[in-house]
This record gives sequence, C-alpha cells and structure tokens, in this order.
Amino acid sequence: MKEVRSITLASGFASLTVIGAWITIPLYPVPITLQTFFTYLAGLILGAKVGALSQLIYVSMGLLGLPVFANFRGGFNVLLSPTGGYLIGFIFGAYLIGYLTKEKISYRKNLLSCAAGTGIIYIFGLTHLTFWIFFNSKLSLIDSLLSALLVGVLPFLIGDSLKILLSSYIALKVKSYLKDFI
Repeated sequence: MKEVRSITLASGFASLTVIGAWITIPLYPVPITLQTFFTYLAGLILGAKVGALSQLIYVSMGLLGLPVFANFRGGFNVLLSPTGGYLIGFIFGAYLIGYLTKEKISYRKNLLSCAAGTGIIYIFGLTHLTFWIFFNSKLSLIDSLLSALLVGVLPFLIGDSLKILLSSYIALKVKSYLKDFI
C-alpha cells in the first residue's frame, strides 16, 4: 500500500510541476516559471526518493513528447535546448532537499535545504547553458560561462529566494497536517 501512496504522491507533484511550468514569464533563453517552487515542495514534503521520483516522472513525460515543459514544449529536443540542464537538475535538487530534511524538520532546515537544492539545480543548468552558448556562438568558454551566469542565474536569484521562503513555510504546515499520511 505504501508503494501505491508513494507513486500517487509522486504523480501528483509531477502534475503540480507541469502546472508550474505553464505559469511562465518569458525571458530568453531561460523563462521564469514555478517549476522550482514545486521541486522544492516535492523534496520537502515527499522526501528524497519520492520527491526525486516526482521530478523524474515530470521530465519523463516531457521527454515522451507531452507538452509539460515551459511554453507548452515537450520532446527530447528540449533537453538539448538552453533549459535542459535545469530540468535534469530538478531531479537531483528534489533528492538533495528531501535527503537534508529527512530528520527533524524546521523552517531554518527547510530554508537551508532548499538553498542547497537550488545550488544543485543551478549547477546542472549553468553547466548545460554554458556549453549551449559556447557551441551556438563564437564566445570563448569563459565568456560563455559569464553569459550563462547573466541570463541563467542572476535573473532568478530574487524569485528563487522568495520561492524558498514560501515553500519552506508551506511544507512545514502541510507536513504537520499530513504526518500520518506521508
């Protein structure tokens, strides 16, 4: 029964991440979405394994061609686009967040765990975006990295900080209500 519950919860959070992807502020090459918000909540509420599973389900749906990514896109080609690294980072970010909050939960621990998870997402996203810029422009690798920082990290710091604050609070409340269910 626990496996069914875990798969149901993972699927639910995958669906929430889809909705978060569709709420978009278009920036190029990386749009602002609520995907990270639901990635944080998945890790905080579901834990490492089920949280990561939810993001794996989300990414898999997109890879199969379903229009679940930002701007209603889907397909393997999205992984090769500027945002591909962030999508993979969601899986590892959710896992790390869940792993770091598996013991006693607190608002402070949630904040720090989400910050660490954001770092993982940024590492995957920034690395992929740097190479995407490098191979699609005449910039050097260092200039590509600087460009990737300017368009793939800096515009998101304030918004992601707000998402961390909000998701950390929401997760505390949800987990206290659902402690016997999850």
